[in-house]
Amino acid sequence: MFKKILKSYDYTLIVAMVLLSLFGVIMIYSASMVSSVQYYGEDSSSFFYKKQILNLLVAGVAFIVVALFPYKAFMSNRFLVPMVFISLIGLFGVFILGHVAGNAQSWYKLGTASLQPAEFVKLSVIVYLSAIYAKKQSYINEFNRGVAPPLAYLLLVCMLVGLQPDFGTAAIIFMIAATIIICSGMSLKNLSKLAGIGLAVVAIAVVVLQLFGKDVLTEKQLSRIFVFMDSPFAEDMVQSTGYQMSNSLIAIGGGGLKGLGLGQGIQKLGYLTDGHTDFIMAVIAEELGIFGVGFVVVCLSYIVLRGIYIGLKCKDPFGSLLAIGISSMIGIQSFINIGGVSGVIPLTGVPLPFVSYGGSSLVQLAIGMGILLNVSMFTKYEKVYKNREEAVPEVPLRKRIAQQERI
Repeated sequence: MFKKILKSYDYTLIVAMVLLSLFGVIMIYSASMVSSVQYYGEDSSSFFYKKQILNLLVAGVAFIVVALFPYKAFMSNRFLVPMVFISLIGLFGVFILGHVAGNAQSWYKLGTASLQPAEFVKLSVIVYLSAIYAKKQSYINEFNRGVAPPLAYLLLVCMLVGLQPDFGTAAIIFMIAATIIICSGMSLKNLSKLAGIGLAVVAIAVVVLQLFGKDVLTEKQLSRIFVFMDSPFAEDMVQSTGYQMSNSLIAIGGGGLKGLGLGQGIQKLGYLTDGHTDFIMAVIAEELGIFGVGFVVVCLSYIVLRGIYIGLKCKDPFGSLLAIGISSMIGIQSFINIGGVSGVIPLTGVPLPFVSYGGSSLVQLAIGMGILLNVSMFTKYEKVYKNREEAVPEVPLRKRIAQQERI
C-alpha cells in the first residue's frame, strides 16, 4: 500500500517547486551581495544567501511532514479551533511585541531571524474556510446559517493585518478568501449579497477612520499610488517616492532579451535597494533577461494551473477547496509582485513565491505545497488503485476451496 501511495504523488509539482526554490537561492546570492556587505561588513557578502539555505532546509522538512500527513485531518475541530486561536493571538501579539520594518509592525524579532505571522495566517484562512464551507455543503445556500458565520474570522484577520499596516497582505488574504467562497458552491444570489455587504463594511470603515482623524492609507502607501498614476521618472518623484520604482524599470529595461549575465547586474550595486526581497524579479530581468523571467513565470504558472486542475478533479469538497485556495494564493501573490515591480499595478511590497528572500514566506509556501501534494495524492490513489481494488470481483468461498484442491 505504501508503494502505491508513493506512486500517487504528483512529482511534477515537486520538481517545479524545487527548481524555483534553488533558482531563488542563486538569485538571492547575486542580488544581496552588496546589501550584505553594507549591513553586516566586508566579510558577510553571503549573509542572506546562507540564511536562505537554512530557510530552505526548514521549509523542506515542513514540506515532507505535511505531504505525508492526511489532509482530511485538518478538517477536524481538534485542529481548526487551536489553529484559529493561535493565528489570532499571533496577529494581536505583533502590536505588543512586534518589530517595525518598512513602516509596518508585522514581525516578531528572534535574534537575527524574524517571523511574520500574517504569512501563516494566509494558510489558516484557506484551511478554515475550506473546512467550514465543505461541512456546510448541504445548506450552503442558507445565508444566515451556511454563508455568513465563517466570515467573522476573515474580517477580523483582514482588520488586524490592515492595522499593522500591511494592506498588501490583507488584500491577498481577502482575494484568496473570495476565490474559495466563489468556488464553494453557493448561489449567485448569496454571492451578490456578500459583495454588497463587503462594500458597505469598507465604506463604514473609511467613514469611521475619517471621523477619528486617522488616515486610511499611510503617506508611503499613498505615494506608491501617486507614482503609479503619474510616472516614477517625473522630476519631483525620481529621487524620492519614485526612486525604487524607476530603478526597477531601469533594471528590467537594461536586461533586454539575454540579460547582462548572472552576477553582472548594475542596479543592485546601491541603486535598487533590497533587490533580494520584493524586487528580485527586476534583478532576474537585468541579469538573465527574458529567459530568466520566462523560467520563473512558466514554473509559477504550472504550479497554479496544476493546483486548479487537482482541485477540479478532487471529488472531496474540502480537498477541492484546499487545492483551489492554495493555488490562488500562489497565483495572486505572483501577479501582485510581478505587476508591482513592472509598474502594471501599484507597489504593495509582497515577496515573489519561492524566489524572494524570506523564511516565513518560504516555509508557509512549503506547507501549502505539502497540503496540495497530499490532496493530489489522495485524489489519484482513490481514482486508480481504490477503484481497481473495488472492481476485482470477490471469489465465493466454495470456488476458492475448489481452486485450491485442483492445485
